[in-house]
Amino acid sequence: MIGCGSVTEVKSGPAFSKVKGSRLIAVMRRDRALAEDYARRHNVPKVYSEAHKLINDEEINAVYVATPPGSHAEYAIATLKAGKPVYIEKPMALNYAECERINNASEKYGVPVFVAYYRRALPGFLKVKELIETGTIGKVLFFHIQLFKPASEDEKAGKLPWRVDPAIAGGGHFFDLASHQLDYFDYLFGPVKKVRSMVRNNGGLYKAEDFVTAELEYNNGITGTGTWCFNVSGYSYRDTIEFIGEKGSIKFSTFDFENIVITNDKGRRELINERPEHVQYYLIDKIVRSLEGTGESPSTGMSAARTSKVMDEIVAEYYGTTA
Repeated sequence: MIGCGSVTEVKSGPAFSKVKGSRLIAVMRRDRALAEDYARRHNVPKVYSEAHKLINDEEINAVYVATPPGSHAEYAIATLKAGKPVYIEKPMALNYAECERINNASEKYGVPVFVAYYRRALPGFLKVKELIETGTIGKVLFFHIQLFKPASEDEKAGKLPWRVDPAIAGGGHFFDLASHQLDYFDYLFGPVKKVRSMVRNNGGLYKAEDFVTAELEYNNGITGTGTWCFNVSGYSYRDTIEFIGEKGSIKFSTFDFENIVITNDKGRRELINERPEHVQYYLIDKIVRSLEGTGESPSTGMSAARTSKVMDEIVAEYYGTTA
């Protein structure tokens, strides 16, 4: 595991040694003392402060890149060149161009790439997929996303996290959080056909976008709209996705794991949206099964690159770039 920051403490790190056929045997962090602390607390036998030494360790046969997106491409390509499968934190890289570089390396060296879009494997999100595919609300007509969060106290004080530095994160909180949602819709409906958007920075706390509204059109005719704002008051917090179909609706949350609410001709009912102890467990299990040749991962470098492409298209005008 390259990088052992907060995302690895509970969400991912411990799962690698709980999944059958998998074991976390080494961690790397440039600050060796922090890496040693992590290894001690999580019973990891090896510690490195240089990524290339971990990648070339003969005992290691797969690498998890858990650093900020700015270094994903470098570490992922080095891992692939060493002939080892790589599992990359999301978003896959800074931008779509870097995702293509990673996927080209995967093809060149014949080694697979997986990306941590773990909602493709979480029970609650699979339940929503099943409800849609079995016609619980009839044909889906459209969907809407609302994700509103207040700025952190650090952001208000000018102590900016890397997640709002486009040079490290690719964009702002939109890239960090909306990527999960956009990838999930790719899983449900396939690639996006057309994007229209408006992107702003309303709060002035940092240079990255803090407000995004987008319209998405898919090849199957389904359309969706989303509004993301990271500069609201705490009273305006919101985390909702709602699918509207010909016969009803499904409403749930992306990050809060609130109950899934189904409303149709049978009335209103709620289903539990399970929050696992380690949210990446189910996806890591599928990746291990894929590497063993007994299963398949729903999240790959190719699927994750499509998500980065959509995000690039949404913010292209704001950053003055070409998606």
